[in-house]
Amino acid sequence: MKITAFVITLGLFVFGIILMGYAFEPNMPHGILFFSGIAVIAISLAIPFHVLKRIEG
Repeated sequence: MKITAFVITLGLFVFGIILMGYAFEPNMPHGILFFSGIAVIAISLAIPFHVLKRIEG
């Protein structure tokens, strides 16, 4: 379970970084992409800190 959670959270973290990077491209909705990137990174950090602590004991 820990390896699966690590892969999922790492994928979410990298996806959030990519979203934040695309926020600076022209002809893109800058605020929406940047905020969603921050939200995805926050979710990827919340999974191991809060959710897995409750599931695995």
